[in-house]
Amino acid sequence: MTRSTLSIVCSTALLAAFAAPAAARPDTAAQDNDTAGASAQAVKANPFTATEVARFNEPWAMTFLPNGRLLVTEKRGVLKVLTIGGTAQTITGVPAVAYGGQGGFGDVVLHPQYATNGLVYISYAEKGTTSGTAGATVARAKLTLTSSGGSLSNLQVLWRQPKVSGSNHYGHRLAFGPDRKLWITSSERQKFDPAQDLNSPLGKVIRLNDDGTVPTDNPFYSRGGVAATVWSYGHRNLLGIAFDSAGNLWEQEMGPKGGDEVNLILPGRNYGYPKVSNGDHYDGRDIPDHRPGDGFEAPKVWWNPVISPGGLIVYSGKMFPQWQGDLFIGGLSSQSLVRIDVDGTNARKGDQWPMGARIREVEQGPDGAIWLLEDGGDSQGRLLKLTAN
Repeated sequence: MTRSTLSIVCSTALLAAFAAPAAARPDTAAQDNDTAGASAQAVKANPFTATEVARFNEPWAMTFLPNGRLLVTEKRGVLKVLTIGGTAQTITGVPAVAYGGQGGFGDVVLHPQYATNGLVYISYAEKGTTSGTAGATVARAKLTLTSSGGSLSNLQVLWRQPKVSGSNHYGHRLAFGPDRKLWITSSERQKFDPAQDLNSPLGKVIRLNDDGTVPTDNPFYSRGGVAATVWSYGHRNLLGIAFDSAGNLWEQEMGPKGGDEVNLILPGRNYGYPKVSNGDHYDGRDIPDHRPGDGFEAPKVWWNPVISPGGLIVYSGKMFPQWQGDLFIGGLSSQSLVRIDVDGTNARKGDQWPMGARIREVEQGPDGAIWLLEDGGDSQGRLLKLTAN
């Protein structure tokens, strides 16, 4: 494939040919990696052409519908559907969200049998009854599309984090696995130690049945309670999960001051935070690095300086055949698109392409194109479609 200068094109004729777009999410914690660390830089030669399809207000996540249209969440509590041709319309019935800091409307994914049941799953920050508290919530609802947008109905809450103080580190990324179970990332809300406590859902990867009940083959099921829902623990701020074609679960998370990670998620494993990390606390206190034999699962890839990872996909399309099976991550402070070279259950750093903007979300389109959502408010968060040069 030849390498040419990234071009940003917006053409009405081109938009009409596109099947759909993608969405993202913005975090604002000044003490976290997810702040705008790198200033906008000149875009270098990239092996793809980027075409602007639409713009959104603080987009956070996206998912494609079977008909090629795209669902996009906006952090303030808005769900949009992007039609073929690039017109964004509003979906009503979204629950109230706790907006602020890293909180707000989060992820959206389809039930594996969406074509027959019309169910979508959403995550969002929800206010607590005590002032200043909130927690991530996951719900499912019936999506009905109309010529003017659509609506959510029969909303059913399936899972909640405890309501704690603060407005950061919710996580709440969603995925359905090959087993048709619902997987939820639950970040540690900057509370540190609960990530090591199996009786707390904070700092965990959670696994549920599609109706919110608990699978009996979860690794800690026999312990009951919260522990029964846990698949892995010792995580910090998990902002991406995705399955590869072999059924392996990959996850990326923001480390503390340094130490962003890509992990292969295994049942019952402890990933170490805050006992170990390849980064340190923001106040300068040292955290011991991962080392062989320490009893914790070490990351497959890590960064210091950080990239501030956003969305995550495992690429399986035909447009970029040389990247099949690789991971793609949006870089926030690094303002980049990051590729991780995957070989079975091993991974290493691949390319890092500068994009000149914070990249909140990554998705694969029906035709194998790679879609990006830029992190931006005031309707400046661009949806880009990357196609081969």
